[in-house]
Amino acid sequence: MSLALPQHATKVMKLAQAAGLTLATAESCTAGALAVLLADAPDAGKQFHGGFVVYTKDNKRVALGVPAKLIAAQSAVSSDVAKAMASGALDRCPADIGVAITGVAGPEPDEDGNPVGLVYVAAAAKGGAITAIECKFGKLSREDIRDRSMAAALTLLETVLSEQTDLTGRP
Repeated sequence: MSLALPQHATKVMKLAQAAGLTLATAESCTAGALAVLLADAPDAGKQFHGGFVVYTKDNKRVALGVPAKLIAAQSAVSSDVAKAMASGALDRCPADIGVAITGVAGPEPDEDGNPVGLVYVAAAAKGGAITAIECKFGKLSREDIRDRSMAAALTLLETVLSEQTDLTGRP
């Protein structure tokens, strides 16, 4: 794991605390590693509700309510599925912001032919917009793809927290 990731997670948690907002994760290809990063940050218990590890299509559907038709139409690795995962996390826990990661960490393409290194990250705020980004990391190691996916998720969380801070008027 990149040494910068724990520092990045700590920064995100401080932003969440300053904004008075709480977080939840929904993860596929990172298998809960983002939740561990956030939980390990100082004072995480005040801002981090927990997370969902939804490695299979069936668990995305059952645990987060991602529509089976959406997965069938777009595969589990798509912008809309990432958005549905983030929204599903918010629907199932009391967090203010949900972040989701779905992608292919390899070493081979997934069963739908999605290439290694294709990752989608999404964040949803209660009562707010849902934002998703596409990342094409290429055929790196599983660890590198997971690290880059978590870095992308943390960066997206920073952006969403900054926007929410602007809306709440908190520092």
